[in-house]
Amino acid sequence: MTGARCRKSTKSGNNGGSCVEVADNLPGVVLVRDTKDREGGTLHIEPSSWRSFLDLAKQIGPVG
Repeated sequence: MTGARCRKSTKSGNNGGSCVEVADNLPGVVLVRDTKDREGGTLHIEPSSWRSFLDLAKQIGPVG
């Protein structure tokens, strides 16, 4: 999408591991894609659903 600014989590390392990029600067949509396959597709998520996901992830904490 034109104007999307993707960013990686500050918790992601620089070793090419499993990361996602998020663009949350567009009105009405949050875009999520795999850093290893940027051309492989992008998830389009409603901002309210993205906030709910982040809230739940913070409650659960790190996995692994």
